[in-house]
Amino acid sequence: MAESTFDKKAFKSEIVDNVKLLFRKTIEEADNQQIFQAVAYAVKDIMIDKWMATHKAYELQDPKTVYYMSMEFLMGRALGNNMINIMAYDEIKEILNELGLDINVMEDQEPDAALGNGGLGRLAACFLDSLATLKYPAYGCGIRYRYGMFKQEIKDGYQIEAPDNWLKNGNPFELKRPEYATEIKFGGYVRSYNDEFGKEKFVIENYRSVMAIPYDIPIIGYGNNTVNTLRIWDAEAIQTFNLDSFDKGDYQKAIEEQNLARNIVEVLYPNDNHYAGKELRLKQQYFFISASVQTAVAKYKGKHDDIKKFADKVAFQLNDTHPTVAIAELMRILMDEEGLNWNEAWDVTSNTCAYTNHTIMSEALEKWPIELFSKLLPRIYQIVEEINRRFVEEIKAKYPGNQEKIKKMAVIYDGQIKMANMAIVAGHSVNGVAKLHTQILEKQELKDFYEMMPEKFNNKTNGITQRRFLLHANPLLATWITDKIGDEWITNLEHLKKLKPYADDLTFQKEFMQIKYQNKVRLVKYIKEHNNIDVDPSSIFDVQVKRLHEYKRQLLNILHVMYLYNKLKQNPDMDMVPRTFIFGGKAAAGYRIAKLTIKLINNVGNLINNDKSINNKIKVVFIEEYCVSNAELIFAAADVSEQISTASKEASGTGNMKFMLNGAITIGTMDGANVEIVEEVGQENAVIFGMSAEEVIRYENQGGYDSMEIFNNDEEIRTVLTQLINGFYSPENPELFRDIYNSLLNYKCSSRADTYFILKDFRAYAQAHEKINEMYKDSARWAKSAMLNTACAGKFSSDRTIEEYVRDIWKLEKVEVKL
Repeated sequence: MAESTFDKKAFKSEIVDNVKLLFRKTIEEADNQQIFQAVAYAVKDIMIDKWMATHKAYELQDPKTVYYMSMEFLMGRALGNNMINIMAYDEIKEILNELGLDINVMEDQEPDAALGNGGLGRLAACFLDSLATLKYPAYGCGIRYRYGMFKQEIKDGYQIEAPDNWLKNGNPFELKRPEYATEIKFGGYVRSYNDEFGKEKFVIENYRSVMAIPYDIPIIGYGNNTVNTLRIWDAEAIQTFNLDSFDKGDYQKAIEEQNLARNIVEVLYPNDNHYAGKELRLKQQYFFISASVQTAVAKYKGKHDDIKKFADKVAFQLNDTHPTVAIAELMRILMDEEGLNWNEAWDVTSNTCAYTNHTIMSEALEKWPIELFSKLLPRIYQIVEEINRRFVEEIKAKYPGNQEKIKKMAVIYDGQIKMANMAIVAGHSVNGVAKLHTQILEKQELKDFYEMMPEKFNNKTNGITQRRFLLHANPLLATWITDKIGDEWITNLEHLKKLKPYADDLTFQKEFMQIKYQNKVRLVKYIKEHNNIDVDPSSIFDVQVKRLHEYKRQLLNILHVMYLYNKLKQNPDMDMVPRTFIFGGKAAAGYRIAKLTIKLINNVGNLINNDKSINNKIKVVFIEEYCVSNAELIFAAADVSEQISTASKEASGTGNMKFMLNGAITIGTMDGANVEIVEEVGQENAVIFGMSAEEVIRYENQGGYDSMEIFNNDEEIRTVLTQLINGFYSPENPELFRDIYNSLLNYKCSSRADTYFILKDFRAYAQAHEKINEMYKDSARWAKSAMLNTACAGKFSSDRTIEEYVRDIWKLEKVEVKL
């Protein structure tokens, strides 16, 4: 690890100079936002030298590079993370203190970069951190969204979507690189002709195009000189303003090209419930993929003559199905621009591209209507059609007369292009993101592909970066751990195992739980400021923060809260440790049931939080605008980690790992990475309940189960569900939660009632909570379990995951960077 050579005097001087240069002010005159900018530019200045040295080393050594292609990069705030990775956090904190400034106030001036939303994007961010820390050459490739998905506001209990104008003050860490602008073409038609050698050539004509402009963000490794790049693409019109149209009074046409470009990069995941939304989403995907692939090819050709050896120097990792169009785009460039024949181009493409599957949910395995796809990307569609034709021939050869195989495996079928199928057919690697997830892919969802090409399939259990989610997010615990076992855990999380002997020591247990208590006090303050709810830090902090989706079962959680409340109303003296239930997460703008669940959580909370008769035994808090920065506060403070997805539905989860790392105990199903968490920490240090993945799949294959039977035979569950429709939680509109009620009981509402087995698992879930209650009463037992969760979290570092990708898929070499 590189020694810090930080010059405090020079850095302090640079902050003062930056305030003067950027804002024509003194430190005393500048506001907090201006001082944040000055500090950020000073940190960036340190990183720039390393960034330049890194790329010089890459130029000289010409290593193989991975391009990690993702629609999302949920980076979180950059300032604190960069300060930690340049190993100058404490020194900069001291400088700010000398200037009369608070480091926490400075960090709060930075908005979370609105470049992602959920676990997919946060995983991508963790991977970039690990790649740089481990000294592997890498680019992240994505889109510079101007407004992200949306900024979540809670008004009267409802989610309201507002634009997330995160760039209004600029982003001090990004660097615009117009010299690498790339043209991206949409629409038009394909004309073919024969060249002088009689070879068929293809050109796109009558197309519309935009310029992709790269903005580079430095990604610095911890304690070393490696600075990799997150390259996010903005869109600009080729002709920004049509003066002729303007002069003729056609003002809309005058800025038409500008609007085409702007729309592409406005928001993450535009609502695709309509044709225009679907078209925009496909435009976004092709836009950043085409720009990234074109750039990668040009970069390779700058040093190499033989394009057939492209895969020796370049790896494309497709983070879910969104970037799958990279396959056809690389084929297009290799054939139409580089002159390779189909087989040559296919060989290069197959050896370059690898696919990560993040879900078994069919809704997330993207499919595009042929009519839309072929109109927007005519040449790409021709290539996809040929990929499909050749693959169907392979299926017929291997399974003669088996139309069912073609139906399941074809890239194009029933008027739709199946992107996951194309990723599997064309790539050399298909990986799941947890052991159970990969098994389900191989045995269930992708069984036909696995039987035909088993050599492609492998597992890479997800991970998280301990630099952000422990070292930065939980400095009290990080310092305590370092005092006990040294600081090697920062770059090798397996060292946390050295904490195991401390877990039985009462003195160390008290120290550990005191740190937890102080982190809870910190979150209590945040909740008071943002929700105006008084929360007892001595209560159990029971937390479920994640994207709102029915399979993640926030509904099961809040129905159980309603159940507990009913029991307390019947028996106010019930032996129950006070519990604070904390929720957070966004629902997709068009996802009615998920948005209604947010309203239910808030209505239940409003009633319970104001009921003095239950003596504050329960509080319910919904954290507005859940994001990386407030997640750091939440993970550090949690006692209980709710990982309660319907078994078989969660591919991995990484929130479960962040909670575990910070000493929270998992209450969960045997789903995703929960399986491996329990393997590491032991069944006695987690609370597992509910149906297994095999049971869920078996019921699904039988068409579900009869939820009305539970409703009819369990009075307490029936009371809870009846409260959804009798006005108990919505007196002004008793029918408000009827759709939730129907989704659980009414077969007419969906293909079957209770799709995610909420009522089927309810009693087991209630018993699991009773176990949590009993465990918490035994403070020594709880402390030991919490400490062992932290001590056993070593496997779940993204450093380990990246080393496995490097070994099995990318075949990269480390590059030492010297200043």
